[in-house]
Amino acid sequence: MSGILAGTKIVDLSRILAGPLSTQMLSDLGAEVIKVEAPWGDDTRKWGPPFTTGFDGKPVAAYFLACNRGKQIITMNLKQEKAKLLEMIADADVVVENFKPGTLERILGELPKDVILCSITAYGQDGPRRDEPGYDIALQARSGIMSITGEPNGAPAKVGVAWIDVITGLNACNAILAAIIHKMKTGESKKIDISLWDCAIAALVNQAHNALASGKDPQRMGTAHPNLVPYRAFQASDGWFVIGVGSDDQWAKLCGYLSIDFKQAWAENAGRISDREQIEAMLANIVSKHSRAELEELLKGIPCAPVNTVTEALADKQSEARNLVTPYKGVDVLASPLRFY
Repeated sequence: MSGILAGTKIVDLSRILAGPLSTQMLSDLGAEVIKVEAPWGDDTRKWGPPFTTGFDGKPVAAYFLACNRGKQIITMNLKQEKAKLLEMIADADVVVENFKPGTLERILGELPKDVILCSITAYGQDGPRRDEPGYDIALQARSGIMSITGEPNGAPAKVGVAWIDVITGLNACNAILAAIIHKMKTGESKKIDISLWDCAIAALVNQAHNALASGKDPQRMGTAHPNLVPYRAFQASDGWFVIGVGSDDQWAKLCGYLSIDFKQAWAENAGRISDREQIEAMLANIVSKHSRAELEELLKGIPCAPVNTVTEALADKQSEARNLVTPYKGVDVLASPLRFY
């Protein structure tokens, strides 16, 4: 862990995932984070099973452990202990909260002007949806990501983790760090408005730009890619295996490794897009005759991988080498991805 933010104090009034994830990252960077929970606790404490041993030695949902390590956790009734909380905030550099817009101000009144305030909401501090509630699944539905996730003829599917919450937490942490630097340079404390909605729309990246450029809605394609061929999962003899060709040079190497005699038009990605079905059918036939381990050995230098289970990924030799599962207060947790040299 890094001590880059040593001496920085964070009051974390957020709950569930986006806010707690952002403050956990700040803790990883050396900040002192005090998480203030209601007397009944963060919602995710009860989001189980599975339940496991928490950082305090008491049972808690495993979900809670994902984004609350490295923090001092206290309970407080904000309405009844307003003066105590304001005293804590006055001594802090940053406050992170995810109440509905205006709620924190109604409870506490005006906050100290020299504190950076990061407010995380579903739809932002203004706009016609400002006061609407929103969990990750609702935002996945409304933002369009569910319309392009899943099999072509299947039902819409959500991403298997709270994707928008995670992206929002990362963006919140990034904004907080920028605000800290700004304050160091100018002495001015910024208020930060981060919403799941804004982050979800921004994270549509190429799919949104495909829609803007073509005027057409992207469609569900399973594991395939709208702009690259071949780039999807194929059924190997012992499970699913992904091949991702991102350049014409990689395509040429792939054909050499698999002894594919290809059309000249396929030498460029646009030609491969035009003949997507033929190319994917040909590769599916070849891949089906090999095991995942054989394919990894055969396709060295080509972006490829077996479709692992979560436990397989956690046990991967790279995860072990990078210590991506690490003990914290006697509990195994996911390690911080932030490394400095």
